[in-house]
Amino acid sequence: MQKITVLSGGMGGARFLQGLLHGIATGALPGVSPEAEVTVVANTADDIWVHGLKVCPDLDTVMYTLGDGIDLERGWGRRDETWSVKDDLAAYGVEPTWFGLGDRDVATHLVRTQMLDAGFPLSQVTQALCRRWQPGVTLLPMSDDRVETHVVVADPEAPSGRSVLHFQEYWIRLRASVPALDLVYVGMDRCTPAPGVVEAIRDADLVVLPPSNPVVSIGTILGVPGVRETLRATSAPVVGLSPIVGGGHVRGMADQMLAAIGVEVSAEAVGLHYGARSAGGVLDGWLVDERDADAVPALRAAGLAAHAVPLMMSDVDATAAMAAAAVELVR
Repeated sequence: MQKITVLSGGMGGARFLQGLLHGIATGALPGVSPEAEVTVVANTADDIWVHGLKVCPDLDTVMYTLGDGIDLERGWGRRDETWSVKDDLAAYGVEPTWFGLGDRDVATHLVRTQMLDAGFPLSQVTQALCRRWQPGVTLLPMSDDRVETHVVVADPEAPSGRSVLHFQEYWIRLRASVPALDLVYVGMDRCTPAPGVVEAIRDADLVVLPPSNPVVSIGTILGVPGVRETLRATSAPVVGLSPIVGGGHVRGMADQMLAAIGVEVSAEAVGLHYGARSAGGVLDGWLVDERDADAVPALRAAGLAAHAVPLMMSDVDATAAMAAAAVELVR
């Protein structure tokens, strides 16, 4: 295998990519060349405009993580960050105060916004930003077009009894503490895949769906017109790793998002939600954690190659072992 394509969200996808690259470099992945090239198609439906700046959380998390600039404790943003700009904006009473831009992080958003204003598409802007960080992968946004995930929540004071919030407000301000009644993907029906996305899936030797959120990370990438169809048609095997371990998400809000689309919070249900390519879905194989081994028979009965292995990304070696198990499952 010379070409691997990964569809990625932010934190979970970035950590998986660290292990994948480590496994490639050390020859730990069966059938994968030590010179294999990795292309990452990242979710951009989390993107938001804040204080006039274009912020791309998942693109930046992958770029910072693989470029060794991420804040390891938070899992997002820059290491050794300071917050003077955020504090002074709050002192002026400028909203939103719930979304904090670190001083070092602001530089990335300033460069991105200036390039976008000059007419460069997001894919070219991302390529330019990556020249500094050298993440070791080709990082592509899922689309150059503006797509935003919005969350519908109950609001007794609204005439309809509901309000619609940007995903970031639901996640950061509300901390996903109220039920998500529905999801609205603004611009999704009109967007197109960014340059290189279709080719990266079509020409891959392996496509991986890492343990990112299946609804608002992987799900949004699959929602870009043409992506799901290309994934079904590629000659490459497509393998996924469950973000649900022991009946709950490891980190993030998969529980809330799965509930919003009516999917049970379990490794089995998420695998069946993606579905087998042989039955019109997008996967050939699905890894679950050892604690969810009882799901394997039902997954296999649905047409998926399935196996149970440890799926906790406790360190880079453990994550590389997960990547190796994923490759072995479908090669």
